Amino acid sequence: MNWYIEAWKHYTNFQGRARRKAYWMFVLFNIIALVLLGIISNLIGLGGQDGYSILTGLYSLAVILPGLALAVRRLHDTGRSGWWMLIALLPLVGGIVLLVFFLLDGQPGENQYGPNPKGA
Repeated sequence: MNWYIEAWKHYTNFQGRARRKAYWMFVLFNIIALVLLGIISNLIGLGGQDGYSILTGLYSLAVILPGLALAVRRLHDTGRSGWWMLIALLPLVGGIVLLVFFLLDGQPGENQYGPNPKGA
């Protein structure tokens, strides 16, 4: 839960680096939250036929900026510019390349984006 809260505390910070664990814990919490909101929406009758609802839509809009900022900091940890996010616009291949970047370990020591968030 701390990883999720930290992402929200730094939701406008596109500087520095973010650990792999921080990114993936944020993603995991968002998936869990969306599933729970979908279930709640269906129970109270707000769910649409396609599985989307006003609750999941509003939550998705709310986490765009923190998620984008965290993704940019994650790319910084691997030594890449945040502009690499645009590679996701390439059909199929772009998303796979970006996924690989997010899965890679960060650069050891300090890089041009700041000190290693692992502290080692």
